[in-house]
Amino acid sequence: MKLFHVAPLLLPLATAIAVTKPDFISYDGYKVFRVKTEHQLHRVQHLLSTIEFEQWNDDIDRHIDIMLSPEQLPAFESLNLDSHCMHSDLGDSIRAESARSSVYKRQVDDMSWYDSYHDIEEHEQYLSDLQAEFPDNSEIVSSGTSYEGRDIFGIHLWGNDGPGKPAILWHATVHAREWITAPVVEYITLQLIQGYNEGVNTTEAFLDAYDFYIFPFVNPDGFVYSRTTERLWRKNRQPPPPPPANQTCFGRDINRQWDYEWDANPLGASTNPCSQTYKGEEPSDSPESQGLTALVDELRDTQGIKLYIDWHSYGQYILSAWGYNCTVYAEDLGEHINLASLTSAAIRDVNNKTFTFGPSCGTLYATTGSSVDYIYGTGKADWAYTIELRDTGDFGFVLPPDQILESAEEQWVGMQLILSLLDEPFFEVPS
Repeated sequence: MKLFHVAPLLLPLATAIAVTKPDFISYDGYKVFRVKTEHQLHRVQHLLSTIEFEQWNDDIDRHIDIMLSPEQLPAFESLNLDSHCMHSDLGDSIRAESARSSVYKRQVDDMSWYDSYHDIEEHEQYLSDLQAEFPDNSEIVSSGTSYEGRDIFGIHLWGNDGPGKPAILWHATVHAREWITAPVVEYITLQLIQGYNEGVNTTEAFLDAYDFYIFPFVNPDGFVYSRTTERLWRKNRQPPPPPPANQTCFGRDINRQWDYEWDANPLGASTNPCSQTYKGEEPSDSPESQGLTALVDELRDTQGIKLYIDWHSYGQYILSAWGYNCTVYAEDLGEHINLASLTSAAIRDVNNKTFTFGPSCGTLYATTGSSVDYIYGTGKADWAYTIELRDTGDFGFVLPPDQILESAEEQWVGMQLILSLLDEPFFEVPS
C-alpha cells in the first residue's frame, strides 16, 4: 500500500483521551419536514427560532428541511407553517434503509452489491477485490489514518505507460451520514476497470490519459459511528477543545478544515464545537484533513491535478469555486459552468433527474475552508467540483437502497462526459 507523506506534528493520539461509548440513538417518532421559505424566509426563521430542531439543509432560500423530536412536534404544528412531511417516522425510514441486506460474494461484477448499504469492512474488501481485477494497473493507497486510527484507504488506477500522468482525484463520505456517496464512486471505479479490461475505447482513453485516485471514505470514523450509533452523524469523531463544558460536542467538519480562506466569511462555517459545521480551532487540525492536504499537495507538485470531485448528498447540484465568497468569481467560471451544464444534461437523460449547477456560494451557500476552494486555489486543479447526489428532498440523507444503482449509473454517464471533455480546446483552462 502506498502511503502519502503526512507530517506528524499535529496528529493527535486517539488513545490519549478516554471516551465512553455512547448509547445507540433511536429516531423512533422523529419526523422530518420541508418548510417553505420562498418570499418569507425571515418570518419562517423567526417562528422556527421558538422551537428546537435539527436543520438538514443550508440552501434555505426556498425551503428548510428540519428534523423534529416527538416532544417538539406539537410546538411545530402550532406554528402553522407551509410544509410537507419527508419522513413521518424517521426511525421506520432508517430501519427500512437497512432492512434490505445483501451478502458480498467476493465477486465485483455481482450487482447485488448495490442493492444495499454496507459496513466499512466490506467496503474495504470490495475495493481490494477491485484492485485484484486490475493488478498491473492499480494499487491500494492511503492518505493516512483517522483520529480513531482507521486507514483512509483508496485506489490508484492508471493505463498504458505506467503511472505519473495528470491526476483525477475523487473524495466521498466526507460527511458520515451521506451513505450514497461511497457506492457511487465504487461503481464508477468498477466501470473504469471493467471497461479497460474489455477494451472499451473511451475507458481506455480515460485511463491512458490520467491517473485516478479514488477515496470512498475520507471520514471513516464518522461513517462507522453513523452505522453503529447515530445514523445522522455528520462530522469526524475528534473530541472538542477545552473547556470541559464542551466535552459532549464531538467532531470537526472536514469540509470546513481546508487551509484556504478558512476564516474569510463568518457565514461559511462555525466556531461552535457543537455545530454541524464546526471548522476546528485552526485549519487542518484534524488528522483526516492533514492527510488529505498532504495528498493534494504531493499530487500538485508531482503530477498536477486535472480534475477534483468531492461527492456529497443531498440536493442534486454540480458546484464549482468559489465557496467562500458569493461576489468573487473564479477566473475560468465560464468554462466550469459550461462543462457542468453539459454534465447535468447527460445525467438528466438517464433517469430524468435534474442537477442544478453554478458557483458554490452563489448557487447554494457560503462555505469556508472547503475542499473545492483549496484544491482549485492552492492545489491548482484545472477543474474542481462538488457534486451533491440524490435526492431533492423526498428522502434526504436516508436514501432508500433501491436508488443506489440508479444513482451510480447516472453519475457514470456524467463522468464519461466530463472525462471526455477535460482536454478539449473549447474547454481548455487558461494558463
